Amino acid sequence: MRILFAALSLALLAPVPAAAQSATRATPGYIRVRFDTSAGPIIVALDAKRTPATTKNFLAYVDDGRFDDTVFYRSARRKSDPKLGFVQGGIRTDARRILPPFPHERTDKTGVRHVDGAISMARRPEANSAGGNFVLLVGAMTSMDAKGDFDGYAAFGRVVGGMATVKKILAVPTGGGLDAMKGQMILDPVRILRARRLDGTPRPTGLPKVWLINIKR
Repeated sequence: MRILFAALSLALLAPVPAAAQSATRATPGYIRVRFDTSAGPIIVALDAKRTPATTKNFLAYVDDGRFDDTVFYRSARRKSDPKLGFVQGGIRTDARRILPPFPHERTDKTGVRHVDGAISMARRPEANSAGGNFVLLVGAMTSMDAKGDFDGYAAFGRVVGGMATVKKILAVPTGGGLDAMKGQMILDPVRILRARRLDGTPRPTGLPKVWLINIKR
């Protein structure tokens, strides 16, 4: 009986399997966000329990409207299989939209890996430099996971709806770019019309929305 009770307790504490997350209903421990893009909708489920700092940062961008009227600007396809890779979007280098830095959450600490459909934060070489840019994976990319001295990238959820849209963006024509991004810049960037949370109450930061100044409505 004690063994059975212990097993049940561990089962209750275990993270919800990826397959159990849904685009149409809330899942305990996860917060869904819907992106309406010019290529179609995308819904992601953020792992608020295991990646609280990354999720909080991302939701601040969502709740403030900082992702509205931004773009998916990069499509990085694998040379060995162009149907796999990742797309990158967000605020790019728009300093008017950026929020303060937040702690990097390593995948070997959180257990949230770069599996097929994962959402992860883009960043500069410094571990704590992620901000308002993110990637969506088509196919697993274990090379992005933390290992030893390599801090990796902060995966913090996965796509639960609109994977066809992600694949469509991955396949658009690209070119330009420098260094690691050479040939990967989307020639006609896919617009992110708006991003809205589907679960919980929005918590805007209250900071000035300076990017909206002088924009005609």
